Amino acid sequence: MTASRPLPALRVHAFAISLDGYGAGPNQDRDNPLGVGGLALHEWVFPTHSFRQLHGDEGGERGVDDDFAARGFAGIGAWIMGRNMFGPVRGPWPDTGWKGWWGDNPPYHTPVFVLTHHPRASVVMEGGTTFHFVTDGIRAALDRAREAAAGQDVRLGGGVATIRQYLAAGLVDEMHLAISPILLGAGEHLLVGLGAAAAAFHCTEHVSTARATHVVLTRHARDGRSPDTETPRWAK
Repeated sequence: MTASRPLPALRVHAFAISLDGYGAGPNQDRDNPLGVGGLALHEWVFPTHSFRQLHGDEGGERGVDDDFAARGFAGIGAWIMGRNMFGPVRGPWPDTGWKGWWGDNPPYHTPVFVLTHHPRASVVMEGGTTFHFVTDGIRAALDRAREAAAGQDVRLGGGVATIRQYLAAGLVDEMHLAISPILLGAGEHLLVGLGAAAAAFHCTEHVSTARATHVVLTRHARDGRSPDTETPRWAK
């Protein structure tokens, strides 16, 4: 009998949270898509070579922060994101004018599956990104993303509510958190109240830089292997 191939992993990468655990600040709107103060969570990634290259800029810093930023694109064949990450429009789509925050050539370069309650036709962008809008839930989005990824892994983007849904359902395999040295005091908390869903992970890597503490959390193996023998999905 031929052994079945493992499913492509669902990975969270470069998700920034504050020291008090918030992944977005309060009062999110078009002017503050990450909430008031939320942009500061991502100060660690803006100067990196990987971030600048994704946005068509030259130069940028190398080193640990850049290494972690680059990992999030290694072996990724599709993305999933929540509607709030895609844009500020709420309720039924009034028109097809909004196509994301990222211009004509978004930095994903893969199929992207956007969770929403309101149907919309797929949007084809430059550079290989196509936004597909999924109305039948997180598992349906994951199934479609895995099929589209063609054997590669799926990256789970934000926002906080989207990641919490997948964590609560036990569907996330690996999570890289960048803990920024700031306090927000309010907003959307990533892990509070998740209980056993959060306890299903163990820390497989942590390293600090001047701008962030990087923590990699890996789901406990379901086949009884020791955590010491596990290899991070990005490194396979």
